[in-house]
Amino acid sequence: MELGEVLRDRRKAAGRTIASVAMDAGLSVPYIANLENGRGNPTVAALDRLAEALGARLEVRISGEAVAEVPSVAAGLVDGSPRAAELVQAVARRGRTRAAIRDELVRTLDVLGNLLGQPVEAADLDRLLDLVLLAEMRSSGPRRTH
Repeated sequence: MELGEVLRDRRKAAGRTIASVAMDAGLSVPYIANLENGRGNPTVAALDRLAEALGARLEVRISGEAVAEVPSVAAGLVDGSPRAAELVQAVARRGRTRAAIRDELVRTLDVLGNLLGQPVEAADLDRLLDLVLLAEMRSSGPRRTH
């Protein structure tokens, strides 16, 4: 996920405007708008101020070894599913970023594949999405009192 998309998702999840984030971060509205649109070269200091204004923490790592990423079957399934995209969008309205929700879906499917000892399939993703939708319905339904 690109930096601009992460910034926009986090800002929107927090219910913030670019102007309010700019004020808290001590940055200009056009500067932040450009970053959200994939333009500009932010400094680490600017990113740190943005992260703080958004209630996050900036992490920068430099590693001595190249990390070979193992392609995730689950990531391909989630990224290629319009249904998963709709669910991620719906859950993101509750204050979490789309990137965080997508990553949780991928991790959950990866764990399921490890548990089963075989790669997950589209049917496994559909079952997981059904489970999340049921949980969403339960959490948004009327509360029972005892």
